[in-house]
Amino acid sequence: MRTGVIAKKVGMTRLFQEDGRHVPVTVLALEDCQVVSHRTADRDGYFALQVGSGEAKQKNVNKPQREAFAKAEVPLKMKVAEFRVENEEGLMPVGSTISAEHFVAGQKVDITGHTQGKGFAGAMKRWGFGGLRATHGVSLSHRSHGSTGNRQDPGRVFKNKKMAGHMGDRQRTQQNLEIVRTDADRGLLFVKGSVPGAKNAWLLVRDAVKLPVPEGVPFPGAILEKKGAASQHEEADPGLVESAAEHEVHDQVDAEQQAKRAAEQKAGAGDDVTPATGEENKADGAADGESKES
Repeated sequence: MRTGVIAKKVGMTRLFQEDGRHVPVTVLALEDCQVVSHRTADRDGYFALQVGSGEAKQKNVNKPQREAFAKAEVPLKMKVAEFRVENEEGLMPVGSTISAEHFVAGQKVDITGHTQGKGFAGAMKRWGFGGLRATHGVSLSHRSHGSTGNRQDPGRVFKNKKMAGHMGDRQRTQQNLEIVRTDADRGLLFVKGSVPGAKNAWLLVRDAVKLPVPEGVPFPGAILEKKGAASQHEEADPGLVESAAEHEVHDQVDAEQQAKRAAEQKAGAGDDVTPATGEENKADGAADGESKES
């Protein structure tokens, strides 16, 4: 029994297979999905992982949550959820980032989310009622749900009767959805078909409970190894250097050429006996001036 992840619904697209067929998929993004804390049997009576995802502003997070995130040394999270695990072996280190390789291609998962809200809807749209007859005395009420009450006993409307009301925005779980592809670099999951929720909605992705976990799935999970803060530079091949930039490439000067250039630079310099090249002209000019004055 492994932990799940918190993903954000990006939208739908399609992927082409090797044989030319295309598969409609929903793209889910893992936005810094990190382990925030543990739930242990000694302290809480069960084993679980608290996972956070997304980046929240400080003004939108209360003080107890800020202190919990600071204790775990993780940034402020927008969405937090808890996933049960079987024992202590299923716990991942606090602060670790879960990678998209936590799931493998071909695996079945269960996805939980809130369906799209439809607002106030009538009985025909909400429950699929057929409506009333279009003739024979039924005027201006063809899409009504009909009578709801009854006779003297019990003389009231039963609870949970299918009537007009708020439609959608309910938590639903869609089971046995297939993972078509994973992208660890960008943190993306490609799930076949549709999933509950609107765009930019938060979803909980778990291993399918009705099917066995396939072989090769990382346990207790796949941790994302973040690259260093130092930027990595790539140099182009020799044939890709532009002709206009060739003059900027200088060959290395050996020791003999360095000594030769140093001698040329010191050629015009003077010493205790012989004046420098520029100072000779000054000395001659000064001597002429003294002779004229004399």
